[in-house]
Amino acid sequence: MKKVMSFGIFLLLVSCQNKVSQEELTLLNGYWEIERVILSDGQTKEYKVNTTVDYIEVQDLSGFKKKVYPKFDGTFDTSNDAENFTILKQKDGFEIYYKSELSEWSEVIKSLTKNSFSVSSAENITYVYKRFEPINVTK
Repeated sequence: MKKVMSFGIFLLLVSCQNKVSQEELTLLNGYWEIERVILSDGQTKEYKVNTTVDYIEVQDLSGFKKKVYPKFDGTFDTSNDAENFTILKQKDGFEIYYKSELSEWSEVIKSLTKNSFSVSSAENITYVYKRFEPINVTK
């Protein structure tokens, strides 16, 4: 009986996983700030304030990510540096592959909604992002 119940719970958990569809990948477009990082040992680092924001642009299954610096007037400072990537469909979802002159790495997309997403690295570090909302200070 315990085995049957355990198997039932396992099936329920597997069927409730958030699968990301290819159509939803366009939700990555826009400005994102890191909310927290979950390390491989389970420790969590919260980010209350970010001085940089990631701008992501995806078209078809490729794109780029760029660091931008928000200003109080609602605009951004930026450089010409960008991390180009391709997104590949894998058995269990999608994986983002980055390649620069200095290195290569990948991240598995764990979840994706209009206002948040998370990715996990090969080192089993999970990065949780939230949609950036600019602070606009007007005189």
